[in-house]
Amino acid sequence: MFIEAPELASYPDLKHGFFTRIGGVSEGIYASLNGGLGSSDDPAHVRENRRRMAADLDIEPGALLSVHQVHSADAVIVSGPWEGERPKADGMATSATGVALAITTADCGPVLFADPHVNVIGAAHAGWRGALTGVLEATIVAMESLGARRDKIVAVLGPTISQAAYEVGPDFVSRFLDVDEAHAAYFIASERKDHAMFDLPGFIGMRLATAGIGEFANLGLCTYADEEQFFSYRRTTHRGEPDYGRLISAITLIPQVL
Repeated sequence: MFIEAPELASYPDLKHGFFTRIGGVSEGIYASLNGGLGSSDDPAHVRENRRRMAADLDIEPGALLSVHQVHSADAVIVSGPWEGERPKADGMATSATGVALAITTADCGPVLFADPHVNVIGAAHAGWRGALTGVLEATIVAMESLGARRDKIVAVLGPTISQAAYEVGPDFVSRFLDVDEAHAAYFIASERKDHAMFDLPGFIGMRLATAGIGEFANLGLCTYADEEQFFSYRRTTHRGEPDYGRLISAITLIPQVL
């Protein structure tokens, strides 16, 4: 099962999906559509889940491409399926058809990008660290290197932990204020002393607006609050569970029939 954003679905040359945790074969804490290659789930289950997602996007299973995410500000250009190990990065861009750029998340922000006028797409894994250090901007620059214009780029934020569920400590707040005191706008007081609630979706939206893209949309879906549809790292941590499933958000360019 996947969710589409109207802002992207209206373009005939694109196909995308923000996949939920529903519709796979994984069991237990991974139930059921776990797409995480780095999880401790049965690898055969993960392969089948990813095969199903690839089929929904009308691509081959090996063309559902995920980078080795490391909470960096690095973005790579994708020309085809990986040869050897996956690159360590948190953003991707391509103008190639037949491959899907797939981001894995479980609270962090999955952002799918497209300049539909020149058929260039991108995807970024924007946790707090990547968003603060520039992964969104790096993905835009990678897209521009392929011919995209940032004022024509549409970006959509998928299921992400909401401010109501994202409590942080004083050191976390200080990291943001040390960069720019205006970042205080993305924190509100928590019930716990010296703690705050962080608005990651709002921060991502601000960074993209400041970067000058043409359109931004937020699906407004909270991974922590909606256990039926979404995996959540923070929910797992609060429960003391040993691991967690990963959601897939992916976008692909549809090959043109001549």
